[in-house]
Amino acid sequence: MTPRLNMASLHLKLRIIILLLPLFLLRAKENQYLTFSEKCMGTEFKIIIDDANESHCKLAANQAFEEAHRLDLMFSDYLSNSEASTLSASSYTNQGNQFQEVSSEFFKILKFCQSLSVKTNGKFDISVGPASRLWRIARFRKTMPKASKIANALSRIGYTKIILHPVESKVCLNQEGMLLDFGSIAKGYAGDQMLLILKKHGLIHSLIDTGGDLVIGQAPRGKTGWRVKIGGDKHPELPTLNLSNCAVATSGDIEQFVTIDGKIYSHIIDPSSGIGINERKQVTVIGESGMVADSMASAALICGPNYSEKILAQYEIESAFFITQQNGSKRLDQYKCKR
Repeated sequence: MTPRLNMASLHLKLRIIILLLPLFLLRAKENQYLTFSEKCMGTEFKIIIDDANESHCKLAANQAFEEAHRLDLMFSDYLSNSEASTLSASSYTNQGNQFQEVSSEFFKILKFCQSLSVKTNGKFDISVGPASRLWRIARFRKTMPKASKIANALSRIGYTKIILHPVESKVCLNQEGMLLDFGSIAKGYAGDQMLLILKKHGLIHSLIDTGGDLVIGQAPRGKTGWRVKIGGDKHPELPTLNLSNCAVATSGDIEQFVTIDGKIYSHIIDPSSGIGINERKQVTVIGESGMVADSMASAALICGPNYSEKILAQYEIESAFFITQQNGSKRLDQYKCKR
């Protein structure tokens, strides 16, 4: 998996900038937005709340950050005692036929990931960890991994090698040396859970930024939505968004790529090849939750706009923006949900 889901992650989520109009910044003190930040999952998480009670907001924000750290202990592959690391380690000891008990929450996320893997024909695959570690070294050295090492990594990848128990919260990894990578879903899911905590405190006019993925509550008081500008690659037809009660995630290789033997490769790996894709692309997805938007942005980047359309429809994605760089020009394709 990725280094604590940091900026070198397999599926980098490019920064999405929240635009606060000058009017917002000049409002009376009791109506100013309150912002709290803390480092988690290898990046900076932010909470923005439109509420006047600062002490109450701080208490709720601290609890939300505690939830994010709890989830890091579930998803991280850098922490040997995390639930993900423990499950990956079991592939070395279970001889391919022993089920490992996991938490019901973790099992629910695994079921979601497996379903998406089936629908994308493996383009979305949380078992890609062996290739992501190998490709990270290749990017650092700026050299292509040996074919034998790529083949070895590929032999340990495959969502069909993750067997979910039909009744109980148990999982079997039936290939030795598997390594699960939740970099394409963890931050989005964390944002969902953090927003739920704020809502339990009555803080409904809130926004969570988990290092570029946004999970958005109700609009600020007196406004129709949070104004959001898509970061990363620019295109003159990209709109400024006015959003509430949804989530936004961007996946792309605009900031992280490497040139090897004259070819440009992304940090984003195609699970079928075990190396970075060699197209310059960026995808932004607006969905009903952070988990859906995060994972769908990652999947759509690999699948491309045409193949992604039917998958996006199944998850009721509101809209998606695809930017592709070819021969020095940028093409924008937009998907809109047909309801």
